[in-house]
Amino acid sequence: MLALVLLAVLVAAFYGTGRYLAAEDPLQKADAIVVLAGSYVERPLEGADLYREGWAPRIVMTYGLQEDAIAVLAAKGITLPFQEDVVRDALQRTGIPRDVFIVPARVHDNTAQEAQTIHSLAVMNRWRTVIVVTSKFHLRRAGYAFRRELKGTGVQVVMRGSRYDPANPARWWATRADVRWMLSEAPKLIAYVLGLGA
Repeated sequence: MLALVLLAVLVAAFYGTGRYLAAEDPLQKADAIVVLAGSYVERPLEGADLYREGWAPRIVMTYGLQEDAIAVLAAKGITLPFQEDVVRDALQRTGIPRDVFIVPARVHDNTAQEAQTIHSLAVMNRWRTVIVVTSKFHLRRAGYAFRRELKGTGVQVVMRGSRYDPANPARWWATRADVRWMLSEAPKLIAYVLGLGA
């Protein structure tokens, strides 16, 4: 009997892991929409839609690391813009005013560093609520990182997965892309909870 109970728990955990990692919060009005680096267009498009829907008056876009090989081109006198700058310019062409965007100069290596940057911005601007936009399977870990960093500030964090992310948390085992996300994200979340994440 105990073996059957254990098997049932394991099966439930297997099927429920995708939904657990992809847990998002109900939307509410906020001071800023924070679009995390890590996707080219999926996350920024969600941020733009939330702005147009009236959830917040500004969009923060964070810079992520560029490929090391970009330095090879730079050494030859060829410079490439950051993806975030290209996408921001594209979103402006869709009608979002330039002054809506806040793009901190810091280049971030991980989600915890992005949370540090937002902590500084939120305190400086006296924000009370931020909507953090990321990929579906990144929601749980990003939420943990942001809530840990903003603890004690009074800033509420609302986690939002991009509607343009094709991931299917309810059937994460059905596609190779979702399985790869799960295999990389679950250990990172454990590391964060144990205090091993940056």
